Amino acid sequence: MSREWVTLLGFAGMFVLMAVRVPIGIAMGVVGVLGFGALTGMAPAMNLLGQVPLSVLSDYNLAVIPMFILMGAFASQSGMSHELFVAGRAWFGHRRGGLAYASIAACGGFAAINGSSVATAATMSQVALPEMRRAGYDPGFSAGLIAAGGTLGIMIPPSTIFVLYGIMTEVDIARLFAAGALPGLLAVVFYFSVVQYIGWRHPERLPVGESHTWRERFRSLRDLWAVLLLFVFVLGGIYGGLFTVQEAAGIGATGTLIIGVLRGRLGWRRIRSALIDALRVSSAIMMIVVGAFLFGYFLTITQFTQQAVEWLVHLPIGAYGVLALVMVGYFVLGAVMDELAMILLTVPIVFPAMMQLGFDPVWFGVIVVMAVTFGMICPPVGMNVFVINSIATDISLTDIYRGTMPFIAVDVVRLVLLCAFPGIALWLPNLLL
Repeated sequence: MSREWVTLLGFAGMFVLMAVRVPIGIAMGVVGVLGFGALTGMAPAMNLLGQVPLSVLSDYNLAVIPMFILMGAFASQSGMSHELFVAGRAWFGHRRGGLAYASIAACGGFAAINGSSVATAATMSQVALPEMRRAGYDPGFSAGLIAAGGTLGIMIPPSTIFVLYGIMTEVDIARLFAAGALPGLLAVVFYFSVVQYIGWRHPERLPVGESHTWRERFRSLRDLWAVLLLFVFVLGGIYGGLFTVQEAAGIGATGTLIIGVLRGRLGWRRIRSALIDALRVSSAIMMIVVGAFLFGYFLTITQFTQQAVEWLVHLPIGAYGVLALVMVGYFVLGAVMDELAMILLTVPIVFPAMMQLGFDPVWFGVIVVMAVTFGMICPPVGMNVFVINSIATDISLTDIYRGTMPFIAVDVVRLVLLCAFPGIALWLPNLLL
């Protein structure tokens, strides 16, 4: 059988396995090993299966992922997400849709100490969604807002997706973190504009909240010192040259634990719960990483990656035409695939092509991360949507997807702006590094 047919059958087999609910990491790993074996023999394929998981899981660079996830788990268990929401409610609660503003602000703040979109959405749905429903907010819109706000978790640093992109492309992770900051803040502003518009057109969906005195507002900021300290210490240490990104992740997790214990927020039961949550999420991520590496070896031996790069580079539609085609591809994949799998599967193919076309690697990393966030809130998959639906089971998936649509619309505008003005992403990394 020719390499082309083996490649075609490999992709078809992977998508069939995913369609029947086989975990993505296992689907990619199985197809990668079997495809590699079909071309080289099963003995080399079994050697590959024995070597790749060990080499991937012992890679020091990848240690940053479970450490940032653990940092977010400790922060969630110690109540920092609730403190962020309380502060947002004090400052925005008197406005029409005030709790919606507070939820977005809290998602942005929690993203600064948590590198996971799913964790941000899950945490804030437990903190903010009950408050919004009690206040009379439209349930579908409230859930859609939190699903969209959760995507800030992989845009505002620290971000596990930026870490993976940086490791795969050998781009400085510190520059990627800096590049994601302004686009992340721009997302917060755009999401605020959605709430403003909905409040103007459909005031019955966003009631006016409780007013707070200036004293109460400033008092609410007093409890945010832990979040601010962690954010400044971790990122300040990275950009101040005190420690590497990997060391910053470990120090951040340890610092969050110590602060939680000293404040009396983290007892043994909560620490155990945080460790279990972090282990569960990290294991799922590492399974996807191992599967993607196995599938990547299969694609390499079929020469599919090299051929795809050549095809993209020589398309007669110009550099930005190729970029637009790649973005459309990400939107399509986002409808059926997890964001981590998308990054691991596509970056080895599209990154070399984008570099040959003259695009900046840091800027392209921001564009890729923005593109994969669409898949987290778009039907039919929308990981954030499914997570919120599993917590608020009485809100249908259809209602949540309908609630995300205004935020998807402004995300498209944000993506176009970043494509037209790369300086939005590149100004801060060029200033700091």
